[in-house]
Amino acid sequence: MDHAPDDTDVSSAVERLAGLVRRTPVVFPGPGAFGVAKELALKLECLQHAGSFKVRGSFNTALAAELPDSGLIAASGGNHGIAVAHVARSLGVGAEVFVPGVSSAVKVDRIRALGATVHVVGELYDDAQAACDERAAETHALNIHPYDAPLTVAGQATLGVELLQQVDVLDTVVVAVGGGGLAAGLAAALPSHVRMVCVEPETSRCLSAAIEAGHPIPVEVAGVAADSLGAKTIGAVPWQLLADRAESVVVSDEAISAARRRLWDDARVVAEHGGATALAAITSGMVELGPDERTAVVVCGSNTDPRDLVD
Repeated sequence: MDHAPDDTDVSSAVERLAGLVRRTPVVFPGPGAFGVAKELALKLECLQHAGSFKVRGSFNTALAAELPDSGLIAASGGNHGIAVAHVARSLGVGAEVFVPGVSSAVKVDRIRALGATVHVVGELYDDAQAACDERAAETHALNIHPYDAPLTVAGQATLGVELLQQVDVLDTVVVAVGGGGLAAGLAAALPSHVRMVCVEPETSRCLSAAIEAGHPIPVEVAGVAADSLGAKTIGAVPWQLLADRAESVVVSDEAISAARRRLWDDARVVAEHGGATALAAITSGMVELGPDERTAVVVCGSNTDPRDLVD
């Protein structure tokens, strides 16, 4: 099993990514926003290059390796593929991306627009990953895993490093979980006293299932956020960081859709369903926050068709 990244790995990632990723803003919509009495800090990673945090891990992996002539290859529900295509174009190499049938047309079109070759395989993420791994063995392209690799997790940890610099005092971070790469990165970057609330859809709950079982187990995947939070099993590397750290919460698809709408109505932030999942845990009342608990919510992705947000 690969080791979970340590402080040295995170520091190296910060150095590698300097000038290549955006230092995304933290905003304070004010008390009462989203129907929540207390003030929340929103980390708007939805404004990152390629529309999500995934570019952090993808750049970190690519820059830590000797790039082969065959370029980069990845499997993705959508956001990771967009990120890998962006990284490949930035570094002047080719990319192949395998996506499942559940991926949204908006995301698949964006991958193609960035110059990558797209293969649609199977229905769910695991189908695409199996096909990707087979193709990588043939071409020897650099296979960038979306969440279950130390370099990927260390890259995502740079978001946590930024957050600590942007928020004076931080008690709690609320973050969505798919395969666990972003949440694990935050666990690697944040001090142990910071409460970590990890939020999943009821229809795609691999972390909460692993916590209940005491080890990673496969789950069924469906729902409005399946294209971004649809991993069947929590990653082995993320599990090392989250097993004893994460506070797990699950929310309904209806709560996710409502939170996505509230982000637009109250803050004019465009988020995809996966990007709104963390906030949904608060707006639906699934997470209780103390009156003096200083809380940051990660809005992690914006690769969506915004037309349904505009009346």
